[in-house]
Amino acid sequence: MYIVDLLPAAERDRYLDTRAFLQSTVRPASIDYWNREEFPFGMLAELGKRGLGQLQTDGTSKLFKGLMYVEVARADVSLSALVGIHNELIVGMIDALGSEEQKQRWLPGLAAFTQLGAFALTEPEHGSDIAGGLETSARLENGEWVINGAKRWIGSGTIADFALVWARDQADGQIKGFIVETDRPGYRATKIANKIGLRIMQNADIALDNVRIPESNLLPGATDFAKANDLLRDSRAWVGWQGAGIQLAAFDIARAYALERRQFGKELARFQLVQQQLAEILGNASASLALMAQLARIQTDGKLEMAQAAMAKSTCTRLARSSVAMGRSLLGGNGISADYEIGKLFGDAEILYTYEGSYEINSLIVGRAVTGKSAFV
Repeated sequence: MYIVDLLPAAERDRYLDTRAFLQSTVRPASIDYWNREEFPFGMLAELGKRGLGQLQTDGTSKLFKGLMYVEVARADVSLSALVGIHNELIVGMIDALGSEEQKQRWLPGLAAFTQLGAFALTEPEHGSDIAGGLETSARLENGEWVINGAKRWIGSGTIADFALVWARDQADGQIKGFIVETDRPGYRATKIANKIGLRIMQNADIALDNVRIPESNLLPGATDFAKANDLLRDSRAWVGWQGAGIQLAAFDIARAYALERRQFGKELARFQLVQQQLAEILGNASASLALMAQLARIQTDGKLEMAQAAMAKSTCTRLARSSVAMGRSLLGGNGISADYEIGKLFGDAEILYTYEGSYEINSLIVGRAVTGKSAFV
């Protein structure tokens, strides 16, 4: 649909170069790491060299950033989760809400992927209702913040240099953001194992037991939860780009298999039902890309609202779930094996459908916007 042609020439050349690297290097290497639930630390330096650690701050267009998210997801969804959260919620949060000292301390290493952060918001008992139900507490005591609580499903929680922890200040009841270095006494992260998807991403349960941090570790721009809403809105939209990317991956895998695999004496690609599935997967992916390209325009104009981000996220991940299921079906018995990649995508698509606000919650955000009636409670 010529969406890439909308990029300026320099961004288009960088996009094509990065896509080639991701497809030739990251995609094939990711399969074994995914199967073993291990993180490919050796890939971080290359991702950093190609600027994927500073998409949020390098001055490139919203469309370019989105298409980078597409291509990382097309190569591996787990790594696209790392790159997206890193840019939207870690680099973006410190750049927008951090102090000058915090920016100088963390942004250079984050940009190069020599340091990692974790975004610690969700809790064991609070996911969709986190804004009202957050229980992790913070109190100021003798020039230090003392933080207690628990977090769950925290990406990179076991491997990060610090966590951006959201906790409720006991003094005023406001939810605030804190930089908590992961080597602080009382910080403990335990890997969540046996996931069906995003198996490269090291999600963690985090326990915070009287963790003490300097008063200066409070993000000065994150003194109430509303300050984070713009970044959370943008990160919700980011998942829409992932939804487009995983569909392109499903199409790539299904098309290649259909052209190579022979049954009843001819290639699968010669069968009508197979062609119909390929056409539908590509149509879903193209519709998702077109929606996200328009969303990038809206972002550039400063018009993006939560309802639009929620619609993009819910729509693209719904289509992704359908597209990947068709691709898995097309591969028959081989479709259940991660060695053929589509089985890997099948699990990953379920995670996209669920995180950054479940499909149902995002649908209700859209429903509230179009009816003026809240159906949350």
